[in-house]
Amino acid sequence: MSAMAGLDSQTRTPPRQPYRRLTASWRYPGPIMGGCLSKPKPVEVKVELTLLDKERETDTMSPNGKVSPFSECRPNGALGHCSDEDSSAALRPFHKPRDYVEASVCHVKDLENGQMREVDLGAGRALLIKEHGEFCAIGHKCPHYGAPLVKGVLSKGHVRCPWHGACFNIATGDIEDFPGLDSLPTFQVRVEKDKVIIRANKQALQSQKRTKAMSRCSAVINSSTGFSHVLIIGAGPAGLVCAETLRQEGFTDRIVMCTMEKHPPYDRPKLSKSLESTAEQLRLRSAEFFQTHSIELLTEKEVVSVDVRTKTVIFHDGLKMEYRKLLIATGSIPKPLNYKGKDVENVFYLRTPEDANSIARLANNKNAVIVGTSFIGMEVAAALTDKAHSVSVIGIDAIPFRKNLGEKVGKTIMKMFENKRVKFYMQNEVSEMRGHHGQLKEVVLKSGKVLRADVCVIGTGSGPATSFLRQSGINVDSKGFIPVSKTMQTNAEGVFAGGDVVAFPLSGRSNKKVNISHWQMAHVHGRVAALNMMGTSTEMKTVPYFWTAMFGKSIRYAGHGEGFDDVIIQGDLDELKFVAFYTKSEEVIAVASMNYDPIVSRVAEVFGSGKTIRKRDVETGDMSWLIEKGTQ
Repeated sequence: MSAMAGLDSQTRTPPRQPYRRLTASWRYPGPIMGGCLSKPKPVEVKVELTLLDKERETDTMSPNGKVSPFSECRPNGALGHCSDEDSSAALRPFHKPRDYVEASVCHVKDLENGQMREVDLGAGRALLIKEHGEFCAIGHKCPHYGAPLVKGVLSKGHVRCPWHGACFNIATGDIEDFPGLDSLPTFQVRVEKDKVIIRANKQALQSQKRTKAMSRCSAVINSSTGFSHVLIIGAGPAGLVCAETLRQEGFTDRIVMCTMEKHPPYDRPKLSKSLESTAEQLRLRSAEFFQTHSIELLTEKEVVSVDVRTKTVIFHDGLKMEYRKLLIATGSIPKPLNYKGKDVENVFYLRTPEDANSIARLANNKNAVIVGTSFIGMEVAAALTDKAHSVSVIGIDAIPFRKNLGEKVGKTIMKMFENKRVKFYMQNEVSEMRGHHGQLKEVVLKSGKVLRADVCVIGTGSGPATSFLRQSGINVDSKGFIPVSKTMQTNAEGVFAGGDVVAFPLSGRSNKKVNISHWQMAHVHGRVAALNMMGTSTEMKTVPYFWTAMFGKSIRYAGHGEGFDDVIIQGDLDELKFVAFYTKSEEVIAVASMNYDPIVSRVAEVFGSGKTIRKRDVETGDMSWLIEKGTQ
């Protein structure tokens, strides 16, 4: 029984009138539609269809070729099921033959085991994979940012994206590690006369992504009702993935997600890289998506207090809401900078799409100053070089990113910026912001240097947004982070937390409690929290994966390099083609690269398998053991 079962009976709706049902039984020869060609294994399948106005033809197969998980349904959020009302919606409609394309793509001997090939079917492309003598065909682009998966890493039944590390099951197409929200379509594969033939839905070939089937809320609930079975505070990736996972796992009770922002969830990492993007362009899901899947989204709703004894949350506007399960995923807030002249306008902490748009507009042919050499600050500086008359960067350290990436890589990045006419004022701090008629005109440094400035962006770090948890009964450490277990559980019953606000045990570092404010990591937190809310005991296990982009160049990073004592660099820093291994004692604990794909994803795969990479292994310069072979 689900952990969410035993809820207050007063929240239940009266039983619905039964629909007319049709039950069919047959022998199904095996998983043909799922993409993997294997020996048939007969299974008994029983599918129950709900018929409303008239009988409808349905395809009882899920996108991965297995029997639909909604063929047998139980109400009230039981794990993996939905209500009878939603079962018909979960079954895919019958597709006509003209909706499909079929093509012979290669000879069976053209691919060796462990090889991938991108193939053209005329109406679109697919990724053909051969592993353990079986062929699979899935979408060829990562649904996150469209990376070509053929350049990724194939290992143990999944393919890992070469850009940002997301993993997809090659048999089902399901996303198994993040970032990203969607899975991949799968296509039917068969062999005839030693020819490999793929049959694919044309629409799936074009979209190259698939949203997992989801249940809906089975209860009729007034939006003003002061109770939610699951309440999610925060609409970043942790909160959104938590809500979607609950629905994917068949949870059919009320889900409310609230955010202080006025926008639905959006792709925050793009704010500092694409300053002119609007909230609409950055959105992760449409308003129709939330409505269709019964995820209530409350915008501009600030939580001011939580009481775990009464399981109550109070909002700034006076709204009070009780919960059965709670997820806290409020993210981070900028650390304020102390300086004289805080009333001067056109000084920004980049937080919203409106901030980003204003920065881009004000910097156009003007003078821009960036305070802080954080990843956000440096990405903004890079984005403004083509727009602003001048770009200046102020940093408290001698070299950007030295603490995170090491001195040599930091110097290389600094030189790349200087070649784009960015001026650095390092080992310095801001003393004053001077304005004219209230508008910023100058930034004064503690060294006495005065910089011309029409717009200033402060990127000096951030801290967890947890001040509202005082006297809540939820433990918060001295830095403001919420300690959680591997299941994302706090000290309070029914209260989970994820994203930037948590300190969690990292399996790859002997379960040391760490805070990792990565976009990818927040996705993982949200899924693990949802599964444990549903009563499915799941521990967090992932490899931290981070990326940054500047001047069209991307740095990929995997692992957790805190406390590294040496950096082993292979490749050419001057040519901006290198891989850096961060070591502690005799062990590699993290890796970063530029123009060296898919080596970071390969290392992430090694880390994920629990294996250790020794310092001596990377000092030789021979990295053939890390580079994917046979990829075409």
